Amino acid sequence: MTDGEDTHDAGEATSSDSAPGDATGGTAIRRDRFAGGPARGFMSSLAADERIFAADLQVDRAHTVMLAEQGIIDDEDAAAILDALDDVEAAGHGELPDAEDVHEAIETAVIERVGPEGGRMHTARSRNDEVATCIRYRLRSDLFEALETVVGAREELLDTAADHTETLLPGFTHLQYAQPVTVAHWILSYEGPLARDTERLLAALDTTNQSPLGAAAFAGTPFDVDRARTAELLGFDGTVANSMDATSSRDFLVETTSALTTLATTLSGLAEDLVVYSGRDYVEISDDYASTSSIMPQKKNPDTLEIVRATAGEAQGALQRLLTTLKGLPRSYNIDLQEATPPAWTAVDSVPPALEVATGALTTAEWHEDVLADEAAAGFSTATGVADRLAMAGVPFRTAHEVVATVAEDLDPGQDAPAIDELEAAAEAILGEPLTAYVERETLEATLDPVESVAMRDSPGGPAPAAVETQLDDARERLTADEAALAERRDAVTDALAALEAEVATYA
Repeated sequence: MTDGEDTHDAGEATSSDSAPGDATGGTAIRRDRFAGGPARGFMSSLAADERIFAADLQVDRAHTVMLAEQGIIDDEDAAAILDALDDVEAAGHGELPDAEDVHEAIETAVIERVGPEGGRMHTARSRNDEVATCIRYRLRSDLFEALETVVGAREELLDTAADHTETLLPGFTHLQYAQPVTVAHWILSYEGPLARDTERLLAALDTTNQSPLGAAAFAGTPFDVDRARTAELLGFDGTVANSMDATSSRDFLVETTSALTTLATTLSGLAEDLVVYSGRDYVEISDDYASTSSIMPQKKNPDTLEIVRATAGEAQGALQRLLTTLKGLPRSYNIDLQEATPPAWTAVDSVPPALEVATGALTTAEWHEDVLADEAAAGFSTATGVADRLAMAGVPFRTAHEVVATVAEDLDPGQDAPAIDELEAAAEAILGEPLTAYVERETLEATLDPVESVAMRDSPGGPAPAAVETQLDDARERLTADEAALAERRDAVTDALAALEAEVATYA
């Protein structure tokens, strides 16, 4: 969107010398003097504005209805304008006259159809508050779609986790064998961040869903406008109170892009895990989410997940571009803001599809449970469980740690766990008495088993099946609440737009 600080009085968009869009190059706003030259193309956002074409028409309708209700324009002119807007919508964005932006093009198209009275549509507003409203209106729709994707992904992850509460999975720190967990526990480690992503996106939605309309260029208007009414008709929760803030601020774009970038970063970790697990033969990615090599036919590559992983960089770049554009801008409107919106669209367009792909790859994957069971014991990954057993029996944990560490140092290459006799010898040397003085031999043998190691770690949030079942219940309860919050917001917007349609129909 480009801007000419163009708050119009009723009927101002006329010219005695040329009609809008004629051969001289004039439009509803620029007229001949500012209509030509190479800068016009450089400044034009008309092609990119196709994204907010439908939003602009709705904003025009709400504004026109409000002007008529307030007696600022008469009902006959309002009816003609609203009818022309329907005609412009039916013709589509591609049939708009040449202009710097979609707002100017639509106004010009309306005037071409209605005559000079069509210019009354722009009474008591500027393209500054108009474009801010259109962006918020369209972004709100995109946020709804993103939120639907996130809550849907969470539901699929929870369903998959419920099937794998006892499927062993080696756990890693620093990419080294650490402690055995389960596939369900690992999946829930990603569902939790997605739940917080939902909260962030809901907050961004609420920030976005405030109307700037009626702020005019930045300093308000002398007309008796009803800002609350246009906000209501467009489904906004309220208005951005200060008129300068309303036209100047793009923090709602930052909040949205930041939330989506955080989501993309989470997805990058999920994708990386699945790529690594695939390479270790823990899991087989469905053919729908993989490809083969152009030269090595035996290969099956998790290509889609690698693209998901790269999406984080795309989103982070978009956020940095947005923040850099906004940094240091003076109040109030500056045309730099035209370049602030594309990064948000980049995040909106790239991150939710990446979430859909990552979710699909995970939920359709086949886990190789035999391989996982063997790998869960690799690298003496039950060592911490043995130390915990000793500590629970009264041995100071650091001393218990020393006993187990001494045994681990002497393991033969390829030996995943020590024999009980080796543990007893180390305990005798360090504790000065037999290990059985603290822990029964059978208990230690069980602790060396990855299944028992997982089962004993049943603290809240732990990997034990019982603890995971509790996490699943809590996560489903949280998901239900988020689905209800999303539905409430979507229904409110749907009802408001239906009311706008009904109001417009009264002028037919």
